[in-house]
Amino acid sequence: MHERHWSLERKLGNGLTRLLVLLALAPPAFAQEFPTTPPPRNEIRIDNRVPVPMRDGVTLYADVYRPAEEGQYPVIVSRTPYSTERFPSAYAAAVYFSRRGYVYVFQDVRGRHESEGRWEPFRDDYEDGYDTIEWAGTQAWSNGRVGMEGGSYLGYVQWRAAQSRPPHLVTIFPRVASTSIYHDWITVNGGWRLAFNFGWGPVRQESRIMQNTGPHTVAGGPDGISYDTVVWHLPLDGMQGLVGRNAQFYRDWQEHPNYDDYWKALSVEEDFDMIDVPVHTMGGFFDIFAQGTLRGYTGVSQQGATQAARTGSNIVIGPWEHGVSQVVGDVDWGEAAVVDTNALGLRWYDYWLKEIDNGLADEPPVKIFVMGRNAWRYENEYPLARAEDTPLYLHSEGSANGAQGDGRLSWEMPAPNEGPAHDHYRYDPSNPVPSLGGANCCGVATTSGARDQRPNEHRTDILLYTSEFLTEDLEVIGPVKLVLHAASSAVDTDFVAKLVDVYPDGRSINVAEGILPARYRNGLERAELLTPGEVYELEVDLIGTANLFKAGHRIRVHVTSSHFPQFARNLNSGEPLGSGTTLTIAEQTIHHSADRPSHILLPVVQ
Repeated sequence: MHERHWSLERKLGNGLTRLLVLLALAPPAFAQEFPTTPPPRNEIRIDNRVPVPMRDGVTLYADVYRPAEEGQYPVIVSRTPYSTERFPSAYAAAVYFSRRGYVYVFQDVRGRHESEGRWEPFRDDYEDGYDTIEWAGTQAWSNGRVGMEGGSYLGYVQWRAAQSRPPHLVTIFPRVASTSIYHDWITVNGGWRLAFNFGWGPVRQESRIMQNTGPHTVAGGPDGISYDTVVWHLPLDGMQGLVGRNAQFYRDWQEHPNYDDYWKALSVEEDFDMIDVPVHTMGGFFDIFAQGTLRGYTGVSQQGATQAARTGSNIVIGPWEHGVSQVVGDVDWGEAAVVDTNALGLRWYDYWLKEIDNGLADEPPVKIFVMGRNAWRYENEYPLARAEDTPLYLHSEGSANGAQGDGRLSWEMPAPNEGPAHDHYRYDPSNPVPSLGGANCCGVATTSGARDQRPNEHRTDILLYTSEFLTEDLEVIGPVKLVLHAASSAVDTDFVAKLVDVYPDGRSINVAEGILPARYRNGLERAELLTPGEVYELEVDLIGTANLFKAGHRIRVHVTSSHFPQFARNLNSGEPLGSGTTLTIAEQTIHHSADRPSHILLPVVQ
């Protein structure tokens, strides 16, 4: 164990143990008290283009923001592929923290903007993160205590640096960040993120300088090609040519459709037991990296290498997309949804880097915004130990197709010989279900967030199952899973599910969603084609939610086979991801009999 961790263990020590015991005995509390920004304390100086040597001789460059008064200060490191000069929010963070007594090192990652080397997303952040932290911890203006800060890619690099265990690193604060590039960046459970991958990857990140034009951000691309046109192109590996791109890393992604060693080398989730510092994760249920936020916290709190990592880590998860906001999609979650991210970070760094007793240790580590209640729950763990996985069963008279169908949800299992025991729909990849809200990010040509689903609910290739009107409030917090007994006429196909809150006025608002390519029904490491017509039990992971289904509302489940262009169309042909061109219609059957009880599992909180 590194020497610095003895002080962290002592900091957590018996006092935190006693606190957790007391909290475990106390009822969960609702609260809305988050820190606010204190006034700046000092003037700053900025040193631009400071060289930071890496072990292989490559030099990375950083801008260093620090208090004008000479001395030694704790350091916050932020590493970005988006430019230290062109990233306004990160620039603002650098000024914010340096004016409150920190040195802020803002660095271009390898091969991007001012820094030397070859740019390949994700590949060099383990060693480069280590080298940067150790450089920052030994400068004349450093007191040797280093934290990290930033969101999205800037959050992922924190996880990678923590994996490498640099001795001067004390804590990290990743926001809206991935912990597994395969599981929540490139794919979701093997479902290829088409719009985001293409827009973020070759369109904007092919070269040293981030591209701010093209179909990622504007309607028209080169030669009048719009994003809406590009996403329909087959094969997928030909899309780059339409917009004048030729990124090798994008071809590599497509050549590794399974969760193999290529992806495991980039995953934090393979090595949570290497994380030995406390981690503050922060994100939103509608963020593209919601999985990373949730699994990051559960992974380090359960598997972290030290007591400091396991019991000192925190999570804040709100009703947000890829950043904090009050209005998310079609829903205004109220003023309580707005959190001052920098103020939250400052309190965290003051505690861990400056060792100020500011009451942080006296709060439960988990803060969850409950949608519908529009208030924060303070909890001791995630998932909640008292949440009970409760099944809602799918029923119908054999015609659950669309808003005019007869699909229903019930707490009662299907009875033997109940009547029609299955529903059928046709999935045509030439006419996929349009993406409408959900977990997305960053200007791509699909919507995100909580959206009214009624524009899609007229389609007969979506099965709708709806409960009766609730007679009392039902609070659901935690992971959600749909268990389907399904058959397809195709050798491969996708199953897409949404959990929806139906308001008394008819609005149909999504609160969780998931996708499962059937070829990955037995795991992501190896694809297994289907036997057409055979019934399989499939589990669709809907990630998680925190939602109060109010009395007078109804619960609804969508079952379909596409979510386009947020996810690439499954062509149903079994052809390779990048080269497939054959569109095959799939006849899908969802069973819900007594011996094949398809159901959704809801973590119900009493």
